[in-house]
Amino acid sequence: MPFGRLHGPATVLGKVVTGLVVVALLAAAFLFWPRQQQTTVSADFTRAVGLYPGSDVRILGVKVGQVDAVVPEGDHVHVTFSYDEKYRVPATAKAAIVAPSLVSDRYVQLLPVYEAGPALAAGTRIPLSRTAVPVELDRVSQSLDDLMVALGPDGANKDGALNKLLQTSAANLDGNGNKLNGAVHDLSTALSTLSGSRDDLFGTVKNLQSFTSMLASNNAQVRRLNSDLATVAVQLGEERENLKATLSSLGVAVDEVSGFVADNRALLKSNLDRAVTVTGAFAKNRQALAQVLENAPVALSNLQNAYHPATGTLDTRNNAKGFDDPLLLVCSILTGPTNTGNTRLCDSLKKAVLPKLPQLPSLPNGAALQGSPQPGGLVNLRGADPTLGGLLGGSR
Repeated sequence: MPFGRLHGPATVLGKVVTGLVVVALLAAAFLFWPRQQQTTVSADFTRAVGLYPGSDVRILGVKVGQVDAVVPEGDHVHVTFSYDEKYRVPATAKAAIVAPSLVSDRYVQLLPVYEAGPALAAGTRIPLSRTAVPVELDRVSQSLDDLMVALGPDGANKDGALNKLLQTSAANLDGNGNKLNGAVHDLSTALSTLSGSRDDLFGTVKNLQSFTSMLASNNAQVRRLNSDLATVAVQLGEERENLKATLSSLGVAVDEVSGFVADNRALLKSNLDRAVTVTGAFAKNRQALAQVLENAPVALSNLQNAYHPATGTLDTRNNAKGFDDPLLLVCSILTGPTNTGNTRLCDSLKKAVLPKLPQLPSLPNGAALQGSPQPGGLVNLRGADPTLGGLLGGSR
């Protein structure tokens, strides 16, 4: 007993000190023990039925955090939530309230999954445009009730229209199951064909888009064209009587031409055959015709320069050659410019006539005219035509 009295207070004091030390250690562990950091963000939802503080925040269905606060703000609800800092969410992430079942608590789902790029920063507020909420059961029920009322006796079926529609549809479909099946099959085939030709279809749509873009870029010209077409339409409307008379006359003319063609079919065929012959000749000699068309303007210009209107004469001088050798002149005429004419006759003339012909002296070449005609008295030649046959205009 004396020993117990001696050590009793010390034992109690030791227990108290031990308890205080344990409490201090626990407090220090709570305060200084490293904890997982949280990223806190918020989002605005149109409504937050079934969402409470403590509800889960998930990514791909895995819990990563919880809802901290749900605060109504006017026409929307502001929800603050946090998740573990080790999880990264895209900066453009969306938030949706998900209802796993009709009666369970709902949770906030963050999507899409982070792959690369900037991450959602702490304090970010996700706007209404990037949030979604589930459709409530009462809204679905109300929509179905509104539909039933609209189709009921106080709505579309007030006069039996819906009954008539159902009866008519049943009568039309009765016995036409095979045809309906064939129509669905044909529609499926058509859609398959379109799917196989989708590249061409997309190309056509792209070309149409280019065409419409071109029209849009040329809007002023298109408007002007429409205005001009409207003006033409108005003019045609004002002249419709004249157009009617013209078309009637044209019909009579067409009938007469048809009769003429029927009565003169053989003659027209003959004329067309001759025309074909003529055009064929033109085609064969198109090079010569082209040369004529090329040289004719120069020749006519030279003719105009050589023509003297006062006397009605051509003031030119021809240096004729070949008269000193008459046989050569005759042979050139016989053989032609290509030397493919009657060469045999030319050879005979050379053998029989050439030895008997006297050698003629050569003619001197005329000297070129110098200067221009001097003015003087006009020579009145009978029969002179100052207009060169009307080519130069004026009167004879």
